[in-house]
Amino acid sequence: MKRRDFMKQVGAGVGAVALNGTQSASAQQPKPGGGRLNVILYVVDDQGTDDAGCYGNPVIHTPGLDRLASEGTRFSSAYTTVSSCSPSRSVLLTGMYCHANGMYGLQHSYHHFSSFDTIHSLPNMLRDGGYRTMCAGKYHVAPEKVYHFDEYHPVRAPKDMADQCRDFIAAQNEGPFFLYFCTKEPHRKFHHEGYKMPDPKDVIVPSYLPDTKECREELAQYYASVERADSGLGQLIDILHETKHWDDTMIIYLSDNGIPFPGAKTTVYEPGLRLPCVVRHPGQKKTGGVCNAFVNWADIAPTILEATGVKPERETWQGRSFLDVLEEENPPDWDEVYASHVLHEVTMYYPMRMVRKGRYKLIWNLANELEYPFASDLWHSRTWQALLKRGDKMYAKRSVEAYLHRPRFELYDLETDPDEVHNLADDPAHAIQLASLKQKLRDFQERTHDPWVLKWERE
Repeated sequence: MKRRDFMKQVGAGVGAVALNGTQSASAQQPKPGGGRLNVILYVVDDQGTDDAGCYGNPVIHTPGLDRLASEGTRFSSAYTTVSSCSPSRSVLLTGMYCHANGMYGLQHSYHHFSSFDTIHSLPNMLRDGGYRTMCAGKYHVAPEKVYHFDEYHPVRAPKDMADQCRDFIAAQNEGPFFLYFCTKEPHRKFHHEGYKMPDPKDVIVPSYLPDTKECREELAQYYASVERADSGLGQLIDILHETKHWDDTMIIYLSDNGIPFPGAKTTVYEPGLRLPCVVRHPGQKKTGGVCNAFVNWADIAPTILEATGVKPERETWQGRSFLDVLEEENPPDWDEVYASHVLHEVTMYYPMRMVRKGRYKLIWNLANELEYPFASDLWHSRTWQALLKRGDKMYAKRSVEAYLHRPRFELYDLETDPDEVHNLADDPAHAIQLASLKQKLRDFQERTHDPWVLKWERE
């Protein structure tokens, strides 16, 4: 089935549910901000834009996420604030951009990045509000006292990890729970044990990747790994029904950063930042809908805090709750989003700042005189190595030269140029848009206490 035909079927089903508004008794249960709501934050590792059934991909089978979307809200313009694992997770758990919470790069091994000791994180705030907390799977932040959970479970196959959480979910008499559930899939090495890879000829090669034999083969592995990541969500949904907690549990599903291919992960281009996000609140009156609001991962913590009714003594987050627009398709004043990247690995210094306002997007490459650095797993990917071996000059629609050597500013009209290959920064016809977005970016940096704001004056 072609993608456009599949989307017609998906859209028809979603529209029917959204318009008739027929709900189960669950919609009459906890209302936004009104009580002791349980929360599951389900974070997969490196799932890219639109790579799920409910996002229009007919080849990837994601019954868990599709089920969640049919009973919740699918966001079409949800953004990570940084396309790198540890920094992204630090934003999710603090509501603060990584340049403000101090997690500039990866936490593990010799990279050894860590948030400031003074940061007050979501699990600590929820625990102070009477919640039991558990981290199941990939942790990948530091220090532990800042990101402290009552219980930890190691990384396992997603379904097995979900089963490990059963007793924690069932122990409701001990208080409401916050479950931070993090899979290792579909991160490279593309773990997909138990899930069959599709035929490489059947995968959908997105426009930002080259349509080559190697890329198709890697995408097939990635698809199977996405399906394995989805299996834990389906199992958790079943457990919530079995333990009679489906009607008092909010679930947020998202990915930490973009698909693990050059051109996506570690960049601030759309494939690195715009990600799947599905939210199901048991108090929703309209389900199966789509929300086009520009939300980002700094908004997750304040949304959860509003949903649970927990009000910390200090409001340190820099995002805002999107709970009030969960059932709106095109809410006003949700057309602006920011990103802040510093490093991935410790050897990958390449700070970038991004603002998108409606159709226009500005990227500031603060160290543009440097060659764009590669994450180890992306550099060693068969897709990239095959390109180097052949001596290809183009990587999908972007030249290799343009990918490696970037100008100080990149301005794109995403309505006419969704692949971000026609830079308008030096076009006099777009001087007004450029000046306006530069000012927005600088205001954002000052508002969020970004140390790199000094680069406007010094360089």
